[in-house]
Amino acid sequence: MAPTTSSATTSTSSTITLHVNGEKYTLPVDRRTTLLDALRERLDLTGTKKGCDQGQCGACTVLLDGRRAVSCLQLAVAAEGREITTIEGVADGERLHPVQQAFLDLDGYQCGYCTPGQICSALAVFEEHAAGWPSAVTADVRPEAGVPQLTPEEIRERMSGNLCRCGAYVSIVQAVARAAQSSDAQSSDARSSDARSSDTRSSETKEAAA
Repeated sequence: MAPTTSSATTSTSSTITLHVNGEKYTLPVDRRTTLLDALRERLDLTGTKKGCDQGQCGACTVLLDGRRAVSCLQLAVAAEGREITTIEGVADGERLHPVQQAFLDLDGYQCGYCTPGQICSALAVFEEHAAGWPSAVTADVRPEAGVPQLTPEEIRERMSGNLCRCGAYVSIVQAVARAAQSSDAQSSDARSSDARSSDTRSSETKEAAA
């Protein structure tokens, strides 16, 4: 008689908790399920698009802990406990993110299929650039050279993993550049606000001490 095996050793399913756009979702999944399929088929977050399903087109790009990832090559079980941001979580309620607004204003899309992945990639580009990460076209990669300027050439290189079959690349680069300027302005305002708050607290402390 053939030996029996327990269901614990033959099961290919796991119950996982995914943190998506600030919400927690607990669901059973086959361990072979990709994050892309879990988002689309199990959580009904269809903004993340399935393109090549081979990690080559970038249509399924999402953010994992703030870094971009092609979700078709990421297993859902491997994403447990990480902060996942999809296109549905980019806007602030009814208020569009500057990247989304720039894509609308400058026609950074045609059919729109690749647009969610393009926008998620652009958000990651800003973080990578601010952190001083060089690209293949960065002329001076020495740490003392500082953060490279986010030129059109830099944007094209950093966004090159996201393909647009409609060929809207010129408008995409313009949209990313405009959003980058908006992000810089917001960061500058935030730093100025923090500095003013710090000065105010310092003055109040001195007055209290006096």
